[in-house]
Amino acid sequence: MKPKLLAGIIIIGILSAGAIFAPLLAKHDPNKIVFEDVLTGPSQKHILGADQLGRDLFSRMLFGARVSLLVGVIAVGIAVLAGLVLGSLAGFLGGITDTLIMRFVDIMLCFPAFFLILAVAAILEPSIFNIMLIIGLTSWMGTARLVRAEILSLKEKEFILAARAIGLSNFRIILGHLIPNALNPVIVNAALGVGSAILLESSLSFLGLGVQPPQASWGNILAESKAVLGAAWWMSVCPGLAILLTVLGFNLLGEGLRETSNQ
Repeated sequence: MKPKLLAGIIIIGILSAGAIFAPLLAKHDPNKIVFEDVLTGPSQKHILGADQLGRDLFSRMLFGARVSLLVGVIAVGIAVLAGLVLGSLAGFLGGITDTLIMRFVDIMLCFPAFFLILAVAAILEPSIFNIMLIIGLTSWMGTARLVRAEILSLKEKEFILAARAIGLSNFRIILGHLIPNALNPVIVNAALGVGSAILLESSLSFLGLGVQPPQASWGNILAESKAVLGAAWWMSVCPGLAILLTVLGFNLLGEGLRETSNQ
């Protein structure tokens, strides 16, 4: 196994385990306010310290991991699904269908991605579902281009010509033969995309357009740390490191998968 792939699996595995078993690992209610513990530093009682309301930061980090990882994975799932459908149709059908879809892709790519997401997020009510939808529906263009390129190279292969010769429908050819053979680069791209989606969610939550307090996410924990940056370093360092490690883990996973698929 490639070192990058192994490192990515280990990092993501540890973070995912923390998110899944958050109720078992957290010693405190992540939303419980304890004024006696306000801005308490890392200690035996509070492993990562407490915030300005006395809430245990370790517990909030664990439950925040659930939100950040869920948003990242679901948003990329939406983007991959949309990209697979539109890219497959453009590559296989060609002609006016290909032209219309790819011009729409070009139009979407003309807008700076983050500002497009900011504009849509400002219009819609902030919620986890809306954030997943916004990120997913503004991130599918790269997948669509990738899938289209793969389909164009595959559709003239002998096994596709044979499938056409025996009378298989376009739907069965695309779903049963083309998409499965085009998945390798899509999976690599998706792994890299999860890290970007988590970074986007954290940015939106930091700006107040994402997950809303008191529900914890790494982005809004980081936003809350601004007011006490000098007095409580742990409030900014912990979520910042979590975001860094998560993005690094998914990038290593994607690079490892790419190296493995290229062998």
